[in-house]
Amino acid sequence: MRWRSVLWPPAQARVRRFALEQGGDMKGLIPAVGLGLLCAVAGAAQEPKPSPSPSPQKEQEQIVKREETVVVTASKTETTLVNAPATLSVVTSTEIISSPAQNYGDLLRSVPGLNVIQLSARDVQMTSRQSTNTLVNSQLVLLDGRSIYLDFFGLVLWDFVPTNTSDIKQIEVVRGPASAIWGANALTGVVNIITRSPREAAGALGTNLTLTGGVIDRDASPVGQSLGTGGSYGASFSTNQAPNDRWSYRVAGGFYHSDALPRPVGRVPPDHHPLDPSEPVGGGIFPPFTNSPTNQPKLDLRVDQEAGGGGRLTYSAGIAGTKGIVHTGIGPFDLRFDSEKKSYMGYGKVGYVNGAFKLNAFANLVDAEAPNLLSTDLQGVPILLRFKTQTYDLEAGHSVVLGGKHILSYGGNARRNIFDISIAPNAKDRTELGAYFQDEVFFNQFRFVVGGRVDKFGNLKDPVFSPRITAMYKPLASHSIRLSFNRAFRAPSTINNYLDVTIKAPGADFPLGAVCQLAPPLCASNPGLARQVLPLGPRAIGSEVARGISPSLPELQEESLNAYEAAYTGTFAGRTTVGLAFYVNDSNNNINFVGTPSVIASVGLPGLFTAKNPPPGWPFPASLVDLPALRAAVFNRVPATYAYLNLGPLRQKGFEASLDHRFTDSVSGFANYSWQDDPKPLDADPGQLRYPIPELSVPPHHRFNAGVNLSTKRFLGSASVNHVSRAFWNDVLASLGYDGFTDAFTMINGSFGVRWADGKVTTTVKATNIANDNIRQHVFGDVIKRSIVGEVRFQF
Repeated sequence: MRWRSVLWPPAQARVRRFALEQGGDMKGLIPAVGLGLLCAVAGAAQEPKPSPSPSPQKEQEQIVKREETVVVTASKTETTLVNAPATLSVVTSTEIISSPAQNYGDLLRSVPGLNVIQLSARDVQMTSRQSTNTLVNSQLVLLDGRSIYLDFFGLVLWDFVPTNTSDIKQIEVVRGPASAIWGANALTGVVNIITRSPREAAGALGTNLTLTGGVIDRDASPVGQSLGTGGSYGASFSTNQAPNDRWSYRVAGGFYHSDALPRPVGRVPPDHHPLDPSEPVGGGIFPPFTNSPTNQPKLDLRVDQEAGGGGRLTYSAGIAGTKGIVHTGIGPFDLRFDSEKKSYMGYGKVGYVNGAFKLNAFANLVDAEAPNLLSTDLQGVPILLRFKTQTYDLEAGHSVVLGGKHILSYGGNARRNIFDISIAPNAKDRTELGAYFQDEVFFNQFRFVVGGRVDKFGNLKDPVFSPRITAMYKPLASHSIRLSFNRAFRAPSTINNYLDVTIKAPGADFPLGAVCQLAPPLCASNPGLARQVLPLGPRAIGSEVARGISPSLPELQEESLNAYEAAYTGTFAGRTTVGLAFYVNDSNNNINFVGTPSVIASVGLPGLFTAKNPPPGWPFPASLVDLPALRAAVFNRVPATYAYLNLGPLRQKGFEASLDHRFTDSVSGFANYSWQDDPKPLDADPGQLRYPIPELSVPPHHRFNAGVNLSTKRFLGSASVNHVSRAFWNDVLASLGYDGFTDAFTMINGSFGVRWADGKVTTTVKATNIANDNIRQHVFGDVIKRSIVGEVRFQF
């Protein structure tokens, strides 16, 4: 009976959905039940024996080859890709094992519509269907349904994922907004990492030990540093055991290290903004700072208890730490993991599932510290980011079939966040409540999805409603044409509301002797002033701090997104899947960290230092700040304030095409192309700030990915190419000249492995950027060079 419990959970709910999706009503229920019984009998007949029969993991992989991939992220209920109400991509366990990727960025880079960048040895960011900047906070990331983003800002530290890749069943990527089901932060999309249950992975080869080691080329001349050859190494271990029919468990852990990557050198080439030729950009000299390697330890535990009536209780806990660079709008921070301070995320989770009913409770506990390597306060002390957060979440959901033509899904959650953040000393704790409802209606070849979610956040006056409407036409069972509308939102984060830190601008030391030369009597009583300098820099503030300066400034509103999409998904002969999608995303009340002085001044905040707003510590009469000579040389160039503001509507549109083909049961291939138009500011409402061109980054217009995967009893491997066109960035200290372009690049990656001893030992060589090009994926990011890694995997 083990096969049945692995392949058909929850059996009753899946059979009923299968009947509706095949026939549009319950007439197909009898053959569906017959199919389920046949599979159960076949599974019972193939219980493991002393002879070399397939392990449950191999059995499942064989079934996946014969059936459509089942996904859950699109609507929190199981469905197939062709029937999903949203555009969705899946990375399978076979692709993960053969991939040469050493991080989640490289692993997901080939997903159409997903903009992935790597900025340092540990810093990976990704966003669907818009430009990806530092500290992405619009992409929801889940691990088995548990959110892993950091609630104080909404960003994801991917090295806080405590799971080993060998335990991942699949990764589902929703390429579009999903707030109607998942709530806030699912503004541009969702990444859901789904692991195998311990019982699913247990068997003759349920224990896995993986050792890796490799070299990194770090000669990035002439555009970057020329360092000695670097290295990376790691180890991971997991064991999945099912000692009886009631209990199963997994113990997993690992460690990964990578040396620092080379930094770019020289000057950001002076140029002009791609959307406004009159707007100069660039010119900043890349600052020297000591780049940091990364260390990433992790430990994860899970215990499953089979309960009566077909239910299952799951208990899990884990911890993951990290060291290394995380890039931000005010420069790089270096997350600490040493003898004095360790940056980590721990969690505990209890879940219950019975059929379509799910109940989960979890806690995320984060404690981290990171000094800034570039920005200091006005006294020259590096800005120190300390953050301790506690997140507690309770969620319930259910799905039922009603009247033979409806699948109703409903649920909700309550969430409590407790914050302690050094750069937001007045941050307030927050309570979040949400509830969703969705109805999938079946009319033979037509089906409709209508649903919505209501969320109430402690920092928003009114509840937020996120609707979803999808109309789908299925001319054949394996083909669907879909029109959809979604509205999603992102609530202001605690940093958006309460950030308060003054930053010394690099190189912005004002020589007070310049005033002494213009007006010698002012320094006569204190000659030492002529030899002193006054550090200058902006005060970076959140919306609530800004409202204390300018009371007429309205409260920061939630950022919203209206998404319109037309899509097609079709499978031919059970081997070839084609996907097409055209989308228009209209965002409004965009929450942006604004540094353009004219925009700052327009809302009543000090955009520049003036006689009315002299710089802190100015020892002379304030009127001298407005002297033309000083303004031209200094004070028209150094901003006085950075602030989080709501900006007007912005339109993003694009097109995606994908082709996946299975040549044989052992060889598959893929190719996809994504086109994205320039972002276009739309007319603002009365009293609303129009989105200023200088605040816009421009994503690459063209991205192309292609590859093949091989997995036989003896060999495994992959080969892929990723091409990304030119892009423009302005999200890191743009006012100081660090806004600019990255060149188009092409990455060629590959791996090849051999299985030994009946699959118990696998040796693999993996390489990324085989051509060893100097690749920068962000104007302020590290230079990516060739990496070659050897891997030995033991299964027993």
